[in-house]
Amino acid sequence: MWSHLNRLLFWSIFSSVTCRKAVLDCEAMKTNEFPSPCLDSKTNVVMKGQNVSMFCSHKNKSLQITYSLFRRKTHLGSQDGKGEPAIFNLSITEARESGPYKCKAQVTSCSKYSRDFSFTIVDPVTAPVLNIMVIQTETDRHITFRCLSVNGSLPINYTFFENHVAISPAISKYDREPAEFNLTKKNPGEEEEYRCEAKNRLPNYATYSQPVTMPSTEEESVPEVGSRPCVSTAQDEAKHSQELQYATPVFQEVAPREQEACDSYKSGYVYSELNF
Repeated sequence: MWSHLNRLLFWSIFSSVTCRKAVLDCEAMKTNEFPSPCLDSKTNVVMKGQNVSMFCSHKNKSLQITYSLFRRKTHLGSQDGKGEPAIFNLSITEARESGPYKCKAQVTSCSKYSRDFSFTIVDPVTAPVLNIMVIQTETDRHITFRCLSVNGSLPINYTFFENHVAISPAISKYDREPAEFNLTKKNPGEEEEYRCEAKNRLPNYATYSQPVTMPSTEEESVPEVGSRPCVSTAQDEAKHSQELQYATPVFQEVAPREQEACDSYKSGYVYSELNF
C-alpha cells in the first residue's frame, strides 16, 4: 500500500517539475530563440481562379518546427520543417478566400503566430480600344491618341506604342475615361503602326488594342475595307491641312452608293457603312 502511494507521489512530483520546466523553457524560447514566424507570398494581388503559394518561415534555422496555416479559424494544413520555409499552395476562387491568413509555428508545447496576410482580388483589364485623330499640315502631323479599356479594376495604366516602341509614359486613370496622349512629328515617308497597352495592379498581366496603321503622307489612296481601319478626311478652304480619324471599325453592308468614303475608287464592290 505504501509502495503504491509512494509511486503515485513520485510521478505527481515528477510531472509537476517536468511541466514547470517545460513552461520555463517555453518562456525562454519565446523571448530569446522563438520569435513569431513570417507569412508571405510572391504577390498579394491576384485574380479569381489564380493559384498562389504562401511561405511560412522562421528566423531560427536550427529548430524542427511544425508550421500550420489558417484562414480565419479554419485549419488548412500543417508541415514540418527545419531551416527552410513551409510552402502552402492554394487557389483563390472566391472573395472569402482572400483572407486573412495566419501561420502558426510550434516546437513541443511552444507556439507563436504570424501577422495576418490578405490577398487583394483584382479584375483583369479587357483589350482596350484605340482611337486616333490626326491634323495634317504641309510639314507636320499632329496626332491625338485616346485609349480605353471598358472592364477591369481601377486604376488602369495606359501606354502608347509606335511600331512596338513606347512613345508615352504610363498614364494612370482612376475612373473609366480614356487616356489621352498628343504627339507632333514630321510627315513620315512610310506607314506607321500604333497600338496601346492597358494594365492594372495585376502583375505580369497586360492587354493590347488592335493595331492601327496610318499611311504615309505620300499615299493618296485609302485602304480597302477589311484590311485596315477606314479613314475620313477634311480640308480647309486653303487646302493646307486635313484631319484624319482612325478607329477600330465595325462594318454593316448597305447598298452601293456613289462617292463612298472608303471604297469608291473601285467599281463592282458592295460598300459598307462605318460605325464607331
